Amino acid sequence: MLQTLRNAWKIEEIRKKLIFTLFFVLLYRLGNAVTVPYIETALLREYFTSNNGTILGLLNTMSGSALERASIFALSIQPYINASIIIQLLTIAIPALERLQKEGGEEGKKKMERVTRYAAIAIGVLQGYGYYTIIRTGAGGQSFLSAGASGFLPAAIIVASFVAGSTLLMWMGEQITEFGIGNGISIILFVSIISRFPAQIGSAITRVALPAADPSHLPWWIAALMLLGALAIMVLIIIVTNSERRIPIQYSKRVVGRKMYGGQSTHLPMKVNMSGVMPVIFAQSIASIPATIAAFVPSLSRPESWVNTIFGQTSWLYMAVYFGLIVFFSYFYSTIQFNPIEIANNLKKNGGFIPGFRAGRPTSDFITRVLTKITLFGAIYLAVIAIAPIMIAHFSPSAAASGISLGGTSIIIVISVALETMKQLESQMLMRHYKGFLE
Repeated sequence: MLQTLRNAWKIEEIRKKLIFTLFFVLLYRLGNAVTVPYIETALLREYFTSNNGTILGLLNTMSGSALERASIFALSIQPYINASIIIQLLTIAIPALERLQKEGGEEGKKKMERVTRYAAIAIGVLQGYGYYTIIRTGAGGQSFLSAGASGFLPAAIIVASFVAGSTLLMWMGEQITEFGIGNGISIILFVSIISRFPAQIGSAITRVALPAADPSHLPWWIAALMLLGALAIMVLIIIVTNSERRIPIQYSKRVVGRKMYGGQSTHLPMKVNMSGVMPVIFAQSIASIPATIAAFVPSLSRPESWVNTIFGQTSWLYMAVYFGLIVFFSYFYSTIQFNPIEIANNLKKNGGFIPGFRAGRPTSDFITRVLTKITLFGAIYLAVIAIAPIMIAHFSPSAAASGISLGGTSIIIVISVALETMKQLESQMLMRHYKGFLE
């Protein structure tokens, strides 16, 4: 990775793109420190600390702790991600959107992007108002609003600030994608997650240095095991992310005029983890709903309440539901992204076939069987990565206090984005190499 970055920096055009990307990342981190007025951030931070096992803890992690600081980027790029997922699902349910996506060409792509932006702003308004409701309601009968901040005008300013920050991040992500390196939305999510790592590492070192009698003391051997576990998970993620099943494809020879076409051998690549980290994010959001609802009820928000005991983030029921939802959403996303019937039809039209299988229905059935097997492996892989930190937190209160239960999701996102960005860098360097060779 370091060698790739060093070589990329020597190419002027790529160096400009890297500087452009770093500049927008710096702007994002500076904006993350700008808080919205009328909010008592100290009280809000304590509230998020006590509700780390709910969906609010996940959203706070994805925003780089901007949610607990009530910064202008508190909503992060979650509204845009949610809008993209919703529009993607609607293209399957609504034929007009499906035609626009497949047959609209460049103009259709622009229209889909415009619809996604408007949907992201609408979702941002809903999420901004919901976040304002949490701030206004507070906890224990105490609001998180500043004194004299009640009324329509402060509410409008707070919600508008959140929505404006989310919209600005959406624009920044698009600029990074067009003029920088990598996918802008993924880069922002990547920076949000890794920005929490220094503070978490510093906190772990401080807890290890505390006296053994201190309740917050973290034994050194637990910290060492956590580090080794994180390294093992990173290696596993890299291996599985780059793994794929290659189905051989043979094209029959065709004579058109005096030329012969076809007769080539290629393969159909099928990624083992085709759905990425989305099943984990969706499963964690749904599995955390009971604990999230309990956080708004004073009698159920205590750590010893029956809701947190049964549906808490380290309970066996939560882990079982979480595991099942990850498997379900893995199959769901694989079905959306990979259509065996359409692939079989395209192969038949172009004179391609899989050796040992006739074109048409037998080919699609074979691809479906292969897709089912590798999706099962990918789903189990995702579930193990996500469940392992939770199980460690279940058996070790010291590890649970460090927030390790959110580590699996964060590591998957960070490694996946880093690998994808490195691939884009290498492809651009390769393109410049070929250009210089031909000239």
